[in-house]
Amino acid sequence: MRLTVGQRAPSFSATTWDGKPVTLADFEGQKLWLAFFRYASCPLCNVRVRAIYRRVEELRAAGVAVVAVFQSPGEKVREYVLEGDEPPMPIIADPEMVLYEQYALERSVLGFLAPRNIGSFFESRKLDVGGLSPDGPLDRIPGDFLIGPDGTLVDVFYGSAISDHIPFEQVDAFMAR
Repeated sequence: MRLTVGQRAPSFSATTWDGKPVTLADFEGQKLWLAFFRYASCPLCNVRVRAIYRRVEELRAAGVAVVAVFQSPGEKVREYVLEGDEPPMPIIADPEMVLYEQYALERSVLGFLAPRNIGSFFESRKLDVGGLSPDGPLDRIPGDFLIGPDGTLVDVFYGSAISDHIPFEQVDAFMAR
């Protein structure tokens, strides 16, 4: 069942791509943007990750921490998602998809086939990001969760297509709160 605004964010304990522990409790008292992606080589996801990378400092200055989650093992995250040795935010490798289950992320064949994915795919080709080495369900739909300092969900975004992510306008409103 989908999570809703006002609920407590499900507690988690996970590992980043390079084996470091990360928990929801690590962000207690801060705003947190928890961004779920598909597999690490997903070209559409890599376009979005790079857009977030460009805004990480602005988000930090506004008191918002960002954590990304991929349904891939750490070595795939390193190969496809990192732009250098150390990403500007924690990236969780969740190949068992435990967090995906906790946060009720969905799958959809129609979302995989949605015509609106085409524009994002062409954008990814221009940027030469990602690849086609899937590990995990191809029809996984991304989702985003904006979590308040008290651990409650302030905004919840479940995409309906594989190219969907929370609009930056909603993130901007969260930053301004």
